[in-house]
Parts: sequence; structure tokens; C-alpha cells
Amino acid sequence: MKVIIAGAGDVGFHLAKLLAYEDHEIILIDLADEKLAYASKQLDVITVKGSSTSFSILEKAEIHQADLFIAVTQSEETNISTAIIAKHLGAKKTIARVQNMEFLFRKDKLNLYDLGIDEIISPESLAAREIKRLLREVAITDSFDFDNGKLSLIGVTICKNSVFEGKTLVEASRLLDAHVFNTVAILRNNQTIIPHGYSKYEAHDHAYFITLPEGVDKILRMASTEKRQELNRVMVLGGSKVGIHAARRLSKKHKVKLIEQDKQKCFELADELPNVMVINGDCRDVDLLQEEGIADTDAFIAVTGNSETNIISCLVARDNKVKKTIALVENVDYIHLSQNIGVDTMINKKLIAANFIFRYIRKGDIVNLTSIHGVEAEILEFIVKVESKITTDMLRDVNLPDSVVVGGVIRKGEAIIPTGDFQFRPKDRAVVLCKPEAIQQVEEYFS
Repeated sequence: MKVIIAGAGDVGFHLAKLLAYEDHEIILIDLADEKLAYASKQLDVITVKGSSTSFSILEKAEIHQADLFIAVTQSEETNISTAIIAKHLGAKKTIARVQNMEFLFRKDKLNLYDLGIDEIISPESLAAREIKRLLREVAITDSFDFDNGKLSLIGVTICKNSVFEGKTLVEASRLLDAHVFNTVAILRNNQTIIPHGYSKYEAHDHAYFITLPEGVDKILRMASTEKRQELNRVMVLGGSKVGIHAARRLSKKHKVKLIEQDKQKCFELADELPNVMVINGDCRDVDLLQEEGIADTDAFIAVTGNSETNIISCLVARDNKVKKTIALVENVDYIHLSQNIGVDTMINKKLIAANFIFRYIRKGDIVNLTSIHGVEAEILEFIVKVESKITTDMLRDVNLPDSVVVGGVIRKGEAIIPTGDFQFRPKDRAVVLCKPEAIQQVEEYFS
């Protein structure tokens, strides 16, 4: 597949990095020499310097042969116009990054497809959706549902003196009457471990499970000392686009306060978000946060334009016994540090956007793809085909790479946590975790 990416910033670079593990021809277009030089040094990509709106530059990149064209520059206008031009010059599929919310809310009326844009994405909107997903419960550090909750991915911290501590995966499973979950990854000292039967849980591990609905309570009882509880009161710091999107989504279920420093913007936000209490004030003012009831807040979400402010304010929230903290950061490298420094989750909107786009490039029957924050692995959901290699043997005999774990299966609407004697059938939906370098191998089993 030939993929052309306009924009060698964080989104474009991370996308190219994901694709670099596979046999794709990747071309990066950007105006900045330093970005192209860095990408060329780090990745196996072709770089083209120039404006992506230039016909000559697009022709130099051989746009007529492109299977996918992705416009993710900082300029919304450039992305839209470039995607339209690319489609008319022969690109089979086009994706454009946008910021204007009207494009998202009215895309059904704008007929963007007729113009030549197959898909639009907003990193801010995707980040808000991610925040909503992360606020499911206090003790769960990450969560993602498959097939409307028939299977779930959850992340939990292994507490000291918990049932899990010191036990192998096999020993832990023997404590249960039924096999209701699989451990698919462990994050330990910033290192990603793909565990197998005799891997041991250690205190302070961040363990990730694929589980049936009835397994969530069991996991929390065995791993954590905290009781399950919902989050009701949410404080959002910053009236950024991410803050607006998040407040709008969360206000449908939670009581939301939004703190914004710009007084005029507060008036605009109050009109735009009628179900949100908008407060004017300096987000760095600890006294203000305390006056506005941070001690009674269940979840604190810091999404200002300053990463350090977001991190520090989350630490203040944690010091005030807030149950759940999320910080928006610009530096992707910060994400691995999150729980080690006291912030439950750090998110990067560009990384989220790149992972979202990545699903368009998959050649297997992938119906879902998500990443775990800080974990160097992807969660993929496949549909098994009649000719799929995965159906030939029992799971223990399929010989999947060590960096791959089959977490769960949905068969005819019923969720199954597979064991070694499980055998796939056509039309099964398989939830698989694997490291990026193994994705291509895994696809061969399901294609």
C-alpha cells in the first residue's frame, strides 16, 4: 500500500512510525527541513519538501498511485484543500484533520465525500471521547468495550498485599470457579510485558485484562483494595477545544464545572454549554480550586494549553484526595511517566488521532483498534474468515508470536475467554493484543 502523509508533526510522525513496522511505501510531505530530516533518520520513509497544496509536489509524490492520502498539517484549510486536490488527482482514499466543530456536527450535510474527502478527524474531539471512556470508574485506570460491553479491556493497579501480588497468571486463574478474564499486558517500571502463564504479578504493576462483564468485580477484588464506585462530580481545567468537547460529553451524565482564565471566553462557554457550570479564574490558583470544591470532586481533568500546568494541577487535585486525574500533555514521552508521578492518566491528542487513523490502513478484517496509554502494544479486533489460518488448529498449537495474546472472542453474540484448547470458527470476532512489530504477522493469521 502506498500512503502519503501531509504533515510531519506529531500526528504524521507517529502514524508513519506505526506503518514503518509493515511493508508499506510511506511518503511524508512537509515544509520544515528539520522535521523531514528527523523522520528520515528515525523511520524508513521517503520525504518530500514543499507545500502539500502544490500540484508539482503532489505529482512528485506520485499522488495518482496513492492508496491513502492523509492530511494532518497544523492548518485546517490546508488539510481540507489538499485532501480534495489529492482525491481529484487519483488518491483512492483521503482523510483530513480539522478543528472546526461545525465540520464534525454537520458533516452529513456538508457532502464532504462528494468534494473528495472520505473522512475527517478532530484530535480534540477524539481526546474528549477518550476522556469520557477513561472516567468509567475510580479503580480502573483504562477501559474499552467491545461489542457493546460483551467484552471489556480494563487496566488496574496491583495493590500491595492484594490477592494477585506474587501469584502467577495460572495460580490466579485457579482461584476462580470459571475462566472469566485473560491478562494481556503488564506495565512495570515503564516496560511493557506481554505475560504468559507463569508470569508473576508484582505490587504496583499496572495490569491490563480482557474480561467478561462478571469478571470486572472479580479482578478489582483480587487486584485492588479500592471499592468500585462511579464518578459524579467532574472539574475540567481549561476552556480549550478539548475542554469544550469533554465538558459537553460529560455533562450528559456528570455534574461538570469548567474553569477558564479568559473572562470573555467564559461568557461564550456559558452560552455554549448550558449544562456546565463555567467559572472564571486562574487555573494555577490553588485557593480558587479549593474554593470551587476540588476536595469534593471525583474526577479532575486538566486540558489547558500548557502541559506542565496540567500535570501540576493534577498533582494538586491528587493531594486534595480527588479519585481520578487526567492530564493533557503535548510531549508523548510524558505518557509513560503518568502513574509513576501521581497522575492517573496522561493523554496526547495527536497520538490518539494517529491511532484512530491507523485503522484505515489495516489490510486484515480489523473492526476495532485501540491503544493502551503508556503501553507499547495495540488492541485489535478481527473478524475471522473461512480461509483464515487461525482456524486450522487449537489456540495452543497455532504458534502465534510471543508478543501476541488472544484476550477474548465473541461468537454468535456470546463472549468467550479462550483457553489453549479453543479453536476459532469463521465469523468469530477475536480481541487480540500485540506489540506493533507483530501486527503484520497477526494479520496473516486472520486474513
